[in-house]
Amino acid sequence: MTTSATAASLLETIRARRVRAGVIGLGYVGLPLAVEFARSGYTTTGIDLDATKVGIINEGRSYIDDVSSEDVGALRAKGLLRATTDFDVIKELDTINICVPTPLRKTKDPDLSFIVAAAEEISTRLRPGMLIILESTTYPGTTDELVLPILERSGLRGGKDFFLAFSPERIDPANPTFNTSNVPKVIGGMTPDCSTLAGALYGPAIGTVVPVSSTRVAEMVKLLENTFRAVNIGMVNELALMCDRLGIDVWEVVSAAATKPFGFMPFYPGPGLGGHCIPVDPFYLSWKARQSGFEARFIELAGAVNGAMPHHVVSLVSDALNAVRLPLNGSKVLLAGVAYKRDVDDIRESPALDLLGLLQERGATLAYSDPHVPKLAGKHWQNGIDLEHVDVSTASTGAYDCVVVVTDHSRFDYAEFQRVGKVVVDTRNAIKKPGPNVTRLGAARPLGAHEPAGVA
Repeated sequence: MTTSATAASLLETIRARRVRAGVIGLGYVGLPLAVEFARSGYTTTGIDLDATKVGIINEGRSYIDDVSSEDVGALRAKGLLRATTDFDVIKELDTINICVPTPLRKTKDPDLSFIVAAAEEISTRLRPGMLIILESTTYPGTTDELVLPILERSGLRGGKDFFLAFSPERIDPANPTFNTSNVPKVIGGMTPDCSTLAGALYGPAIGTVVPVSSTRVAEMVKLLENTFRAVNIGMVNELALMCDRLGIDVWEVVSAAATKPFGFMPFYPGPGLGGHCIPVDPFYLSWKARQSGFEARFIELAGAVNGAMPHHVVSLVSDALNAVRLPLNGSKVLLAGVAYKRDVDDIRESPALDLLGLLQERGATLAYSDPHVPKLAGKHWQNGIDLEHVDVSTASTGAYDCVVVVTDHSRFDYAEFQRVGKVVVDTRNAIKKPGPNVTRLGAARPLGAHEPAGVA
């Protein structure tokens, strides 16, 4: 039940599927959400500054693997989905979801400029009875302390004239089981009416809605989810360094531990964290904690361990080359995979970008192979140069001094990497039949063979 006539009117509009829904930001979060809203019968408008994305959607096509062009085309044909670069369309909308990036600055402080820009665009066009929902990951308090004051510059009052909520995105690109429509949606409203309206909007599009007591709780939920992963990955990365020192295979250890049916969840080591959430969200939380005079030591330590993994991988490369009497300086090094995870084309925060920069500093001649990323612009990595995907099937035997498996794409032929590389460094335990020239991160090696990179 709602407590005001304004809320009751919008609730009736939502339930009758007459709502005009808007989504600001048509990336990996916004486009799937817009499609689900349109599939539910809402007339949905996506807003994005990228005219190329807008054009592709209006042509009935998709640029995201998790959203099919068939779905976009069908929804366009029914008149349920459109896209624009013109923010004036906000004047026609009843609800708006903000799905814009929230990166970190170089100082590891939150960069909320995209949220601020979106809120300011809405504020100048806000009218009574609208529902605004922030989905962009951020620190607890952002909705109330930052977004609300900007929206209230319109002269309207939040919770009375318009409605405001936070609902964290839970996107896992390339997950074959869980997607936008079947992952439970956490919702925290500024007031009970805000929560009721947000729940009604998401209900037809998403199977399960999970209301919480406030926007701050909803904001913290998202940070807990990804900090949980970051801390556990940090722990197993440290264990990999330890196993390297002790001559134990960390992959065998984790695999055996995972047979326990209770009290254990397997996490796996790797070359570093990647993606739009896990490398970023814990720093949002620790930054907010510092503003309150609290030191998040556990989170900071995990960040230090995970941040050191690319340096450890470079040391593995150097040692593998030394074993065949080759220096890293001047060696031809091929990175297998530059996307941040298996079978996606997303390079955001990918550890491969750090590895490219570190290897270039050490004098390596660089190339990469990734069928999901045809081109890699130099602007994406430190002091970078433009590179293009290499098809290793056309390369001669031993064409590269070292191949580094960074991303374990299912389309890779790992036997080919062993053929074209004099040595191979496998950071993902992807090579199931490793030859004598393969070094695996965290795998057993002779005691004292060489020291792993330390963590400051």
